[in-house]
Amino acid sequence: MEGELVPLGALGAGEIGVVERLAGGRGLTSRLATLGFTPGARVNMVQNFGRGPVIVMVRGTRIALGRGEAQKIIVTPIAEGGE
Repeated sequence: MEGELVPLGALGAGEIGVVERLAGGRGLTSRLATLGFTPGARVNMVQNFGRGPVIVMVRGTRIALGRGEAQKIIVTPIAEGGE
């Protein structure tokens, strides 16, 4: 899965991704950018049960996102410790 673009919600617990872009309307993308989901930001998936909300760590802060919001954040998965 490394190297391909996937929605944030597709990452499993413990996986890391780099934000590539945000999809959705102006209000949602503005809110997500304010929370720290900007292109180039590293996101660590803390909890993802496959349904319901996900918990991620971005810029040193844990954030709970609804599944729909997580699907609007497009990331590139990276290997542990990789760049």
